[in-house]
Amino acid sequence: MGLENKVAIVTGASKGIGKAIAEALAKRAVDVVLVARNGEELKRVAADIESLGREAVPVVADVTVEEDVHRVVENTLTHFGKIDILVNNAGIGFFKSVKETSLEEWKRLIDTNLTGTFLFSKAVIGPMAERGQGYIVNISSDIGKWTIPNAAAYCASKYGIQGFSGALAKEVRKLGIRVGVINPGATDTYFNHSKPGVPEKENWLKPEDVADAVVYMVSAPRHAVVDEIMIHPIVQQY
Repeated sequence: MGLENKVAIVTGASKGIGKAIAEALAKRAVDVVLVARNGEELKRVAADIESLGREAVPVVADVTVEEDVHRVVENTLTHFGKIDILVNNAGIGFFKSVKETSLEEWKRLIDTNLTGTFLFSKAVIGPMAERGQGYIVNISSDIGKWTIPNAAAYCASKYGIQGFSGALAKEVRKLGIRVGVINPGATDTYFNHSKPGVPEKENWLKPEDVADAVVYMVSAPRHAVVDEIMIHPIVQQY
């Protein structure tokens, strides 16, 4: 299905996977609303997208704050008149044992990764349902399918995205809204305050690989839904 002149909201769009997703959609003639907390980084991404000939609207917002989420959706509808695609990509992660994880850390991670996905998905259902179409893409992780030690909070958030997405898909398919999940393995990003491009990540997935999976998912014809994509670097054992 062609994506020309569609409108997408991408959260966590200031760098890494979110930036790559926004740029990949723009290359397919999609206009993009960019959401993150860092306004300066968002402006740079917006400039890159506009150089591709598409419109980019940067909006500084916190995905865990319901008022911010509603503001993003309302601004998108005011500016473009529609929302075709939502990519819930914003997320954080850390590796600590359960014993070492504070309640504050737990809440911050769950709120960002899972509650943010809930809030944005809930906010776009109405506008998408009015038009009888839309695609909600949730970026989860391969460890939303199995567990590893010292990542209980992160695993819980990503398992939560899996369960939420499956239930949501069954609720909204009758409205013409499709829901899909992307589960990337090891990806060369800033995850857990690491640096991209370091030698040990040389053979990991690149953000563009995950972005290509998103483009493939939302390009499915209207009569089809791509429910889930799992993507790993060939060097990763799983």
